Amino acid sequence: MDKQRILDLLTALSRNEITADQAYDQLKDLPFKDLDFARIDSHRSLRQGRAEVIYCPGKTAEQIIAIAQALQADHPIIVGTRATTEIAAAIKSCIPEVKYYPEAKMLIWGDPPSVKNDPSIHVAIVTAGTADLPVAEEAALYLMACGVTTKRINDVGIAGLHRLLDVLPILRECSVCIVIAGMDGVLPTAVAGLIENPVIAVPTSVGYGASFEGLSALLTMLNSCAAGLTVVNIDNGFGAAAAALRILSAITITNATSVNYEQLV
Repeated sequence: MDKQRILDLLTALSRNEITADQAYDQLKDLPFKDLDFARIDSHRSLRQGRAEVIYCPGKTAEQIIAIAQALQADHPIIVGTRATTEIAAAIKSCIPEVKYYPEAKMLIWGDPPSVKNDPSIHVAIVTAGTADLPVAEEAALYLMACGVTTKRINDVGIAGLHRLLDVLPILRECSVCIVIAGMDGVLPTAVAGLIENPVIAVPTSVGYGASFEGLSALLTMLNSCAAGLTVVNIDNGFGAAAAALRILSAITITNATSVNYEQLV
């Protein structure tokens, strides 16, 4: 149940286009739907602007389908993360129209909203190396599902610093920058030290033995000397995208409520 649907429902009720009982029937599943094995958070989009996302590991295909169908009653697009090819195949055998993106391990039900045309509001997604692309794809697909424009910049790790400096003008134009790196994990610090806009760092489990499956990159980012750098968990492209969406929401609210003091004089 999203904000617009509730407003439409209340408007219809006030105009006597529906009865109070009909309105109740649509609202009775709030704030959650109990499926026995899961309690679907029907209020998530009211509180945070977006529907609950399905974390697929540990769930059967039948459970994922039931959760998705419950969410679809109130939301036009549903996202499932970290779905294996086997789970995706089982789901697509029952629901052929569901889209599966194997690189990102992401399932999407429904058609993403049209991307906003405002060129000043977009997220740059930067990778240190090609091995970081699956995490970048997860972030990009979730932002796409939410109707947000992204710009992809790949393979600009600091081992060749000139590559990063070459795209610096593009990074300075973005609203939010997601920087994804494994190995030594230094790229987010370099980016955050060169641009003003918010930077979200994503450590990846890319690297040799001493990288400890991303722990080394995570600690580097947490210990960054670039003040204000935000860090999410290892390989968590979805979490970085969700953080970017919260920042964009704050930017949108600020722009909508800003006052043109020149007009008041």
